[in-house]
Amino acid sequence: MAETLAGRLTAFDVDTDGTLSGRRVWASRSWFAPDGICLDERGRIWVANAITAECILVAEGGAVVDRVATSQTCFACMLGGADRRTLYTVTAPTSTESVVSGGRDGRIEQARVAVAGAGRP
Repeated sequence: MAETLAGRLTAFDVDTDGTLSGRRVWASRSWFAPDGICLDERGRIWVANAITAECILVAEGGAVVDRVATSQTCFACMLGGADRRTLYTVTAPTSTESVVSGGRDGRIEQARVAVAGAGRP
């Protein structure tokens, strides 16, 4: 789970009935506002960092493994395409409603990555 204002990713154990337990910090970083996230096949998390123009791949513990620059601040991401190795990002100049509501500046950007996506959105 992305905790945007806390600057961390939090993980849980999921029981067979869907109950969550074992809450723990999965990654915490400075200058980090995780918004949209998606999982790759190696158990790492692509993170739309909502305070920068980038999407970063984070390993458990917080190490940045890869980085994709975007043209604007990145708010969401997903691995897709036929082989699930296309990283789609949703970007905008800001999340301030009064600024973005009058324009058409949001974008969907894409980049190829080495490891495919896992799980379901």
